[in-house]
Amino acid sequence: MSNLKYKHLFEPIQLGKTLFRNRIFASPQDYPGLTSNRFLTEEAAYFYERKAVGGFASVCVGDMIIDAKVGRSHPFQMRGNDFMGKVSLTRTSTAIARHGAVAAIELCHAGQNASLDLMDENKGFVYGPVDGIRPDGVKIRAMNDEQIEDLIMSYSDAAAFARQCGFGMITLHGGHGWQMTQFISERDNKRKDKWGGSIENRMRFPLAVIEAIRKRIGYAIPIEFRMSGTESLPDGYDIDEGIEIAKVLDGKVDVIHVSVGHHEIDSASMVTHPPMFLPDGCNVKYAAEIKKYVKTPVATVGALTNPEMMEEIIASGQADIINLGRQSLADPDLPIKARIGLEDEINPCLRCFNCFSNSTVGGVFYCASNPEIGREQSSMTAIPPLHKKTVLVAGGGIGGMQAALTAAKRGHKVILCEKSDKLGGALLCEENIPFKANLSTYLKQQALKVSRAQIEVHLNTEVTPEVAESFKPDVIIAAIGARPMIPIIKGIDSKNVVGAEQVYYNPEITGKNAVIMGGGLVGLELGIFLSQKGHNITIVEMANGTIATPPPVTGTSNRMSGIMDVSLGHPLVHGVALKEELKKLPNIKICSSTKALEITEEGLIVEDTNGIRTIEADTIIYAIGQKPLREEAYALSDCAPEFYQIGDCVTPKNIYEATSVAYQIAMDIGRF
Repeated sequence: MSNLKYKHLFEPIQLGKTLFRNRIFASPQDYPGLTSNRFLTEEAAYFYERKAVGGFASVCVGDMIIDAKVGRSHPFQMRGNDFMGKVSLTRTSTAIARHGAVAAIELCHAGQNASLDLMDENKGFVYGPVDGIRPDGVKIRAMNDEQIEDLIMSYSDAAAFARQCGFGMITLHGGHGWQMTQFISERDNKRKDKWGGSIENRMRFPLAVIEAIRKRIGYAIPIEFRMSGTESLPDGYDIDEGIEIAKVLDGKVDVIHVSVGHHEIDSASMVTHPPMFLPDGCNVKYAAEIKKYVKTPVATVGALTNPEMMEEIIASGQADIINLGRQSLADPDLPIKARIGLEDEINPCLRCFNCFSNSTVGGVFYCASNPEIGREQSSMTAIPPLHKKTVLVAGGGIGGMQAALTAAKRGHKVILCEKSDKLGGALLCEENIPFKANLSTYLKQQALKVSRAQIEVHLNTEVTPEVAESFKPDVIIAAIGARPMIPIIKGIDSKNVVGAEQVYYNPEITGKNAVIMGGGLVGLELGIFLSQKGHNITIVEMANGTIATPPPVTGTSNRMSGIMDVSLGHPLVHGVALKEELKKLPNIKICSSTKALEITEEGLIVEDTNGIRTIEADTIIYAIGQKPLREEAYALSDCAPEFYQIGDCVTPKNIYEATSVAYQIAMDIGRF
């Protein structure tokens, strides 16, 4: 008798003539690190292959632009029908398929959201359904019938090319404000001819593309149509229109992939890619509603991390397929772990947007909680250490746990010491914050993995030089963290003053009206947390512009410019999420370019461009940063032949920096 826990999730599904081994698909993701000719690199093949190794039924290569001359919106997009890219695409599809997954590829065109700077010939305008002007002032020129027919053939050519390269499913991007959506949505399509007006006319273009692809490559290869169930915009279409769109697609494609939102508008983009402030599975309801009206299998996507929730979605008939985007980075092994009973070791996506922020700024996906991402090739081909060593890790926070886990996996003898009675470090104070639920899961999961690994754990053990020497280690990794900085200001010792860490642990100590000194990530997130609990919050930040206005998350030519000031600790895309969340909270106020002068019983005396004034408050909270415990860490440097100092005790940064360095240092041990 089968003991399979998630029977519906792991039931195979046939789409067209292709059998998929389970219901867990990896959503389309582009690979930023292309060659100078915009072809996939060898590292890209490993990026996609890693998901296939982990058990995904389908792995989709994203952002293949079907008209590279005028259809690109950002630099990291492949050419859609360039013969010179055939080898790289074939190697990638093979890397996916040889592990039993179906290699899919997403066909895109930016349409009126294309970048002028990325066109082969900048004519000063972009093409769209109708004449107009974009919010950034760029002219939109309406396509004529001949151009539309040419574009349809470009989709067909790209699909045929993809099939030649070994891809087993075609994904058409018909959502999120891309070119196909621009014909579908009345918001963009004001045409009066056969391509606009009624839903039948607005759907004429995507149906023509589907028909052209079918004629070109037949019915053997399934077609997935990715759509927005709602545009999530005041002037965009809603779920009722989404249902009508899906009805027209019903029977014409093999999968209706229901996403939501619009890439070019921040507020809608934060629905497409749910931030930590939204609940898990927040977009499933749109797929579930559409599934009531169609017979074609429906896929859902967005903020899904828990296989139990995924199983319920499939079992209850809300969707037929689960698509995972960021979660496929946080843990490419989610499918296999769920199948063999290791679901409690699945690394959850923290929804911190570290992946998006890094790919936008630096051109590489890096995951905060999974240091293998961005290093897929080296991690999959790593050579075992030449020498097994005794490794002492001082500090059981996120960096310490990651270092211990990686070193143990590499075969070293690992000793992990933590001075408190619990693993998790400084971030334990955020365990009970509702929008940090996935962080709490991550900390518990890391601690669980430590307990299951060959790691000797000593709690309530502070690593002094004497303690360190008693273990006779070959290697010491100091990850002892930092402590909150206390501002030097008159009145700091008053009874109405507390640190952010104290408030996180005991929010009830905060009065109805509170002032937070510090507009960095800690201060802003604490302010949101307290505001959600009903407190009136004022955040005081000395710097000019606590939250700058970031560029669109994807899309126009401004993607690589105007990036928000990250000096206060706001990752690019998480900064967008913070800004959107702050808009929803009327009881929170931000005072930038404001200097704190003195704390009194009445509140905080500050100085800004209007002079000196008092912000009345019951509680003053400081969140001005962390002081690294560098000296305490360096005191251990003579206690072993090899010594490494990592994480906040070097320079306080973020989860990604801690796990990344911890992982790599542990990987390097044993070379000599």
